[in-house]
Amino acid sequence: MPAPIRLRELIRTIRTARTQAEEREMIQKECAAIRSSFREEDNTYRCRNVAKLLYMHMLGYPAHFGQLECLKLIASQKFTDKRIGYLGAMLLLDERQDVHLLMTNCIKNDLNHSTQYVQGLALCTLGCMGSSEMCRDLAGEVEKLLKTSNSYLRKKAALCAVHVIRKVPELMEMFLPATKNLLSEKNHGVLHTSVVLLTEMCERSPDMLLHFRKLVPQLVRILKNLIMSGYSPEHDVSGISDPFLQVRILRLLRILGRSDDDSSEAMNDILAQVATNTETSKNVGNAILYETVLTIMDIKSESGLRVLAINILGRFLLNNDKNIRYVALTSLLKTVQTDHNAVQRHRSTIVDCLKDLDVSIKRRAMELSFALVNGNNIRGMMKELLYFLDSCDPEFKADCASGVFLAAEKYAPSKRWHIDTIMRVLTTAGSYVRDDSVPNLIQLITNSVEMHAYTVQRLYKALLDDISQQPLVQVSSWCIGEYGDLLVSGQCEEEEPIQDEVLDVLEGLLVSNLSTPVTRGYSLTAIMKLSTRFSSINRIKKVVSIYGSSIDVELQQRAVEYNALFKKYDHMRFNLHVLYDLVSLLFQANDLLDLLGGNDVVPVIQTTLPTKPASAGGELLDLLGDLSLSGRTTVNGLKIEFTFERANPNPNIAVITIHATNTTEADMTEFVFQAAVPKVITLGMSLSHRAPATPVAGRAQCALTKVARYSVSSGTLVRLASGLDVRCVKKQCGWLGCVSEDA
Repeated sequence: MPAPIRLRELIRTIRTARTQAEEREMIQKECAAIRSSFREEDNTYRCRNVAKLLYMHMLGYPAHFGQLECLKLIASQKFTDKRIGYLGAMLLLDERQDVHLLMTNCIKNDLNHSTQYVQGLALCTLGCMGSSEMCRDLAGEVEKLLKTSNSYLRKKAALCAVHVIRKVPELMEMFLPATKNLLSEKNHGVLHTSVVLLTEMCERSPDMLLHFRKLVPQLVRILKNLIMSGYSPEHDVSGISDPFLQVRILRLLRILGRSDDDSSEAMNDILAQVATNTETSKNVGNAILYETVLTIMDIKSESGLRVLAINILGRFLLNNDKNIRYVALTSLLKTVQTDHNAVQRHRSTIVDCLKDLDVSIKRRAMELSFALVNGNNIRGMMKELLYFLDSCDPEFKADCASGVFLAAEKYAPSKRWHIDTIMRVLTTAGSYVRDDSVPNLIQLITNSVEMHAYTVQRLYKALLDDISQQPLVQVSSWCIGEYGDLLVSGQCEEEEPIQDEVLDVLEGLLVSNLSTPVTRGYSLTAIMKLSTRFSSINRIKKVVSIYGSSIDVELQQRAVEYNALFKKYDHMRFNLHVLYDLVSLLFQANDLLDLLGGNDVVPVIQTTLPTKPASAGGELLDLLGDLSLSGRTTVNGLKIEFTFERANPNPNIAVITIHATNTTEADMTEFVFQAAVPKVITLGMSLSHRAPATPVAGRAQCALTKVARYSVSSGTLVRLASGLDVRCVKKQCGWLGCVSEDA
C-alpha cells in the first residue's frame, strides 16, 4: 500500500472543501484508508493514522474505532508513539468504557520509567481520565513521585493527586506526609499545584482543614514575598508577579480563615497590603483584588478591612469593563445584609448602573437597589426606581413592580404616599404586576379611612386618562363602587364629576375591547353598588338588565342576580353588603384567635336550601334568608364559640352570640372582650353570665371562674369604629348568675 498522507496534507485538503457534503466525503474516504491500515497491523504508520483520526474527532466525526490502536501506541517503546497514544486515550476513552482498564499496567510501568517525560505523560493521563479503580491501583506510585526532588514530576504528581482524591476521597490520608515540604519549594509551578492540592483536601475534610491551619503563617509569607519581590521576567504578567499563584493562595487563605479567629487575625495585615498595593490599571490586578475582597468578606476580618473591601467593589463599579461592574454588583448584593451601611455609601453609583445598556448589569443593579431601601431613603430610592420602571424593558417590569410593592409596604412614610406609589406602579406597569396586587391595594384603601375621598378622586382621574392597565381599572372600579358618593358629594379637593359622568366611565369599561372579563365583572358590580349611593336608579337598572343576556357566563350570572335584587329583593340592596361584612368579621375573628394560640379553629357555614322553586337569578338571594354561621376555637383553655343568626321578626338585624367557657380547673381573670364594626353597621352590645346546669357542692358555679361569684373587670373598654367608647360596669354575680346589662 502507498504511504498514507501526512496530517498537514489532510488538514489542507479538508479546508479546501466548499460544502459540508464534500467535507464528509473526504473524511469518509480517509477513514476507510485508516481502517484498512489498522486491519493490516501497519506499525510504521499507526502513529500518523491515529493523529489524523484525532483531528477528525475534533471536527466532530466518529473515531471510536481507534481506541485499541491508542493502547498499542501506549505500549510502544518510542516516545513519539507514547505521546500520541496517551493523547488519543485522553480524547477517545473515559471511565465508562471498559477498554480503559487495559491501560492500567502500561501506566504503572511508565510511572516507574527512567525518563521523566514518559512519567509526565502517564501522570497527565491518569490525572485526566483515571477511573476510581485505576486511582486505587496507582495511588502508591503517585505518592512516591510527589516526594521526588524533580520539580517537573512533583507539579504533575500534585495535580494527579487532586484527581485521585476526587475519585477516591478515602485515599486522602495517603498524601498527607508528602504535603509537609511542598510549600518549601522554590519552583512556582510546584507551589501552585501544591496550593491546589491543599485546597482540595481542606474542602473535602474538616480534619484536614484543622490540620493545615498551622500553615497560614507560611502562606502569608509566600504571598508577601510575591508582592514585595521585584521584576521577574519568568513570572511577570502585566507588571504583577505570578498573579495565578497569588489568586490560588488567597482562595486557600479564605478556606482556612473561615470561622476561625486566630487564622483570620494572622492574615488581616497581608490582605490589607494586597488590597492597597495591587495595581488596578490592568485586568490582572483587578482579578487579585476581587479574590482579596472575597477572602476579606468570608473570614472574620476587622471592620475597617471590610469597609476597604466594599470600597474596592465601589471602585469596580466605575470601571469601563462590563464584566468587572457585574462582578462588583454581584459581590455587593451578597454583602449588603452584613455590611449595609458600608454599601449605602455607594448608593448613587449603584443607582447609576440602572442606566447601563447591559441587561445583566441592569438586573443586578435593580436587585441591589431594592436591598438598599430602608426607612431613611425610601422616598429618594423609590423616585429612582419608579423612573427606572418607566423606561426599562418589559422583562424587568414584573420584578421591579413587585419590588416596589414590597418596599412600599414595609417602609411607607405615610398612607397617602403608599397609595400614590402603588397607583404610580399600576399606571406605569399595571399589566406586569403580580396577581395579588389588586386585592392588596383594595385592602390598603379600605384600611385608610381618611384617604377614601382622595383615593377615589385619583383613581377616577386615572380611569379618564388610560384604561389599558387592567389591574388599575379593576381597583378604580371597586373604589368608585364603594366610595362613589364621596366623588360627587363635594369632599374632593378638585372639581367633582356629576353622577352621569361617573356612570358613563363605568359603562365605557363594560363595552371596551381592552377590558378583560374580570374587569367587566368589577365594573358591573361597581354600577350595582352605586344604586344605593346615586339617584340614577333607572339608568343603573337598564344597564344591569342589558347584561343579563351576556355571552360571558360570569357577567350574565352577576347581572341576573343583581336584576333580581332590583325586583324581588329591592329592600335588601342596602343591607346586603352588611351581611357580607359580618361573614368577613367571623373569619377575621377566627384568624385572630388562631394567631393568639387557638388550636382548633373551625369556621362553619350552614345553609338550608329553600324547598320552593327558585326564581331566575334568585338562588343566591334565597340562600341568604336561611343563612346560619358558626365558629369555635380554644385559646389556653378558654373555649370561645361564635354564632351568627338573623333576628326575628326584623330580618335587618343580625345577632352575634359569643359564649366563653373556662375548660380548665384554674380561675381565669382579666377577661377582656373588644369589638369593632364598619360605620355602616349600628352596634348594640349586652353582657350576660350563665351558671352551668349541674351545681357542685350544692352551689351553682360560674362557667368561667369555677366559683360561685364572678365579676367583669371594671373599665373593660370596647372600641367601636364610629369612635364611641363603651365601658362595662363592674357586676357581681349571685348564686344563679348575673343580670345582663346593655352597653
